[in-house]
Order: sequence, then structure tokens, then C-alpha cells
Amino acid sequence: MERVIGIDLGTTNSCVSVLEGDTPTVIPNRGGYKTTPSIVAVTEAGKRLVGHIAKRQAITNAENTVYAAKRLIGRKWDSPHVKSALMTSSYGIVEGPHNDVRIKLRDRSYSVPEISSMVLQEMKIIAEDYLGEPVEKAVITVPAYFNDNQRQATKDAGTIAGLDVIRIINEPTAASLAYGYGKDFDRTVAVYDLGGGTFDISILEIASQGVFKVISTTGDTFLGGEDFDARIIDWLVSTFQEEHGVDLRQDRMALQRLRDAAEKAKCELSGVSETEVNLPFIISTGHNEALHLQRSLTRSTLESLTQDLIERTIDICRQALEDARLDVNDIEDVILVGGMTRMPAIQGAVGRFFQREPNKGVHPDEVVALGAGIQGAALVEDRQEMILLDVTPHALGIMTFGSRFEELIPQNTTVPTSRAKIFTTSRDNQTAVKILVMQGDSQNAEENEFLGEFVMTGLRRAPKGHVEIEVTFEINTDGIVAVKAKDLETGQAQSIEVTASSGLTDEEIKNMVKDAEDYMVERRTDEEFEAAKQQAETLVDSIESLFPDVERVVGSADFGRDAIAKARVIVDQTRTAIDHKHTRKVKDHLEQLERTERMFKGVVSRAQ
Repeated sequence: MERVIGIDLGTTNSCVSVLEGDTPTVIPNRGGYKTTPSIVAVTEAGKRLVGHIAKRQAITNAENTVYAAKRLIGRKWDSPHVKSALMTSSYGIVEGPHNDVRIKLRDRSYSVPEISSMVLQEMKIIAEDYLGEPVEKAVITVPAYFNDNQRQATKDAGTIAGLDVIRIINEPTAASLAYGYGKDFDRTVAVYDLGGGTFDISILEIASQGVFKVISTTGDTFLGGEDFDARIIDWLVSTFQEEHGVDLRQDRMALQRLRDAAEKAKCELSGVSETEVNLPFIISTGHNEALHLQRSLTRSTLESLTQDLIERTIDICRQALEDARLDVNDIEDVILVGGMTRMPAIQGAVGRFFQREPNKGVHPDEVVALGAGIQGAALVEDRQEMILLDVTPHALGIMTFGSRFEELIPQNTTVPTSRAKIFTTSRDNQTAVKILVMQGDSQNAEENEFLGEFVMTGLRRAPKGHVEIEVTFEINTDGIVAVKAKDLETGQAQSIEVTASSGLTDEEIKNMVKDAEDYMVERRTDEEFEAAKQQAETLVDSIESLFPDVERVVGSADFGRDAIAKARVIVDQTRTAIDHKHTRKVKDHLEQLERTERMFKGVVSRAQ
């Protein structure tokens, strides 16, 4: 049966899993790590770097190294969150052609889904190397509070990466699947998910029959570890400026060093009460004088710097309980997900709010990917013993007169679902009506996300309010929204399937897919060459080390001189093929090199 991988496309790190038999397994990358940094860079030579190798060169190539792209995916250029990112980013963020966000690396602008696709393609390669076979299908997770445009942008990223994304599921829901998989119990759980860039809280009912039902979900798609790091950076920058009168934010390399140091200090303070931030030669004053930054940061200082961020997550937890119409006493287990939940202050705040010790039985960095892998296997194997009932994270509706938002499907409605509402015309003799489909939680339509529109024409002429139009919203398990409008008197109807936009055209996506395919061919060719090169160089080194002994033993005989001469020819030809990166020729020489090495070793062995 075709394998389906589960991918947690994270803000800071990404993770990939697969179900092996009945065991969900996280797949390690070539370095043996189970998570890969969600970092992409382009070198001066134009080479793409992804993951650990991109992270290692971030300081010396800060302007061309992208981190936390997930915080920008599916957002409009004029979004306040994009403006916030512009203020703190060490790489170039520019406006795209469709009011979307593009990232400038070297001499080219990339869309955010394109950057994310590079991380997803790396996850695909990791899985294929592990499984020893091509992988086409994937389930990818997203923050529960993502809107439809952000979900579509994530799906487009998967398409560009060469993946058939068979389902997008919410991160807390995926975590609950991994938590409850194979267990036979009935529990009401809260999944508190604080990652690198986003926060979600979901309340779920897990039934012994394998039913996972989301009751409520809410969150903040711009609240996470990046914000905790930013508080440490602000503290370091302000104290340095007070002492030296220099703003370190003006230097991109210094800012990247601060980012790395802040993240490291934050992680260390989960285990110790005090750590030192030591950044020698952080900046030059321009008078051949270098300045150094050295500060001690205590856990209590970090907690005071970030207390309001922690409180924001607790306020959102409170809202989730209200939406679910439950009390903290109704929650039987609290599952912590995301790297930030290692912070003792967060564990303490969550424990106090829910009045119980949080469950630490799941791996905060791996559980989401594991759940995605479980869901992927369930979808292709059509497993009936597992039923997932999710909800809409945002209300769906239309814009009405006065730019008001008229809700048809409320937030936290279980999907699939269908809802209808009757509206009347607002002008005398009105013969057409424009239906603007929106998603969001504000009563002011302009503050919500625009999803699509269609115009219903040919209405009968009548006084204002005399034409009744029934608008019906349908949403399926994939989150696809269909909207239908019908004149109740004439029965005339018109409909639209609302396709959320990632800010990319079909043509752009098609070109990006082609670029990704070309990269994959080049990448596999390079890997094939490197493998052949290593094998050939090992054999060449071995043969060359044997030349003196072979010449001593058989060098005086004609057959010996002939064998040595042929060996030198094949060694020289191999070195030339390696210098010209000619993979086929290098591979063609391997058998002859192996034969020569065996013969030389045999000659030397017999002489001893």
C-alpha cells in the first residue's frame, strides 16, 4: 500500500513521521536528528541550503537566511503582523504582485509558500531516504487558528514540493491523535500548543471507540517562541545601548548573533537558574575598536520579561473553555505541545489554570508529526476504527449592508456542516446582488478575511426588501466552502466553490513546481556523484598506498610492470572524472578499481 508521511511544518523546526505497521515513527534526518530547522538560505554561489546547514551559516549570511517563514504564510502585505516582521527581520521582506508577501534572497524574490516548500521538500527527501522508495502523499499540519488563506498557502507549498497533500489537519488535533492512539479510554483533554511562532488551545473529547471530537479551538497565529526571543533581544539591545550608545539592531550580522544567543539562553534557562550571554566583537565602532556584549540573564528576569506573553496564552485558554461550555474541573488531562512548553513558568501557569499537573507523556517536538502520520495511514487504509471530527476555527459568513459581517457558520462548528439564512434586497428594483464571502470573528466585515465573491443577476424588480434570497454555506471535511444563493420566489440559483488564495496564481505555482523538480534532479545527481566520488577516492587512496609494495614484489617482471601501468592509467582517469564531476565515468571505473585493489592486496599478501 502507498506510504503516506505526516509532516509538522513548524515555525522553528519541522518533523516527519510514518506509520510502520501499527507503530508511528519519527524519521531522523541524515545527521540523526529527529527535527530539522525550518531555515532556508541562498549562498553567494546561488546554492540552496535547508535545515541544520542553513542554520550554521546564518550569522555570516544573515541577509539571505530565512527563519520563521510560517509566521508570514498566507498573509496580506498590509497585515499588521507583516509590518511587525518588517521591523525585526534580518532578511528582506517585500511586497508581492498580488498584495502578498515575498522574501528577497540575493537577486531574486521568493513567495512564502515557495520558501516553505523547500522545507517540505527536505522532509520528503528525509522520508524517501529512510523508506527507500518515492513518497508522493502527505498529511501536513497547521495551527488550528489558521484561516483558509493560510491553509491554502500551506497546501500550495506542499504541491510545489512535489507532494499530494491529502489532508491539512490542525496541530492540536494531530497531537491528540498521537496521545490517544491505541488507547481504550474516554477522556476530555486540553491540548496546549505553544511553538516557535503560533499558539493554539483545543478542547477535545476522546472516546474509547476511536472517536476524536474537537469541541472548541482558538489561538493566536502570531504568538510563540519568536516573541520570547524578541523580549531577550530587546533587553540585550537596550542595556547595550545604555552602556555604549550603539543600537545593535542596525547591524544585520549583530542582530542574527543576538537571535542565536537569545534562543540559546532561553533554552538553557529551562534547566538552570542563570546563564551568561557572551558575544565578543559584537560590533565595531568604526575607530578600529570592537565592542563586546556580556550579560548574565536569570530565569526570574526572563519570566518578568515574558510574563504578559504567558498570560495571553492563559486568557486564550479561558476563552476556549467558555466556547466549549466547560469548567476546568471537566478537563481530565492537559497535553503540552511545542518546544516553548519546556519553560518552567509556562508549565506552572498551565498547571495553576487547569488545576492539575500537565501530562508530560508525549514528546513536545514530535507528537504533532506522529499524529499527522497516524491520520495519513488512516486515510489511505480507510480505517473505520478512527473517526476525527474537527471544527471551523473561524466564523464564516457574508458582508451585508453597512460593511457588517453576517455570520452563517459560527466558530467551533463541527464539520462537515451546512447552514442557510434568508436575506432581502436593500434597494428598490434591485436586479443583482453581490455575495462577498468572508471568514473571521469581527462584526466589521472589513476586519475579516475575504475568501471569494459572486454576483447573482436577473432578480425580478421589486420594492426594497421584497426579494428574498436564501444563502446556503456548506463546508466539507477538507475545509472547502461552497456557497449557494437562491431567489425563493423564482427558484433561480447561483453558486460558487470558494477557493482560498495563497497569493499565487496557477501559472506561478506551475513554474515553482518545475523549479522544485529541477532542484530535486540536481540534488539527487549531486548526491549520486558524492557517493561515487567517496567510494572511488577510498579505492584510489588504497591502490596508491599499495604501489610501493607491488613495485617491489613484481615490478621487475613484464606482467607486473604492465599491471602497474594499467593501474596508474585507471587511477588518473578516475581523478580526471572526479575533477570534471562526471558521475557516470566515476561509477564506470569503480569495478576496475575494486579489481585492481583486490589484485594488489593479493600480490602483497602472497609476498609476506
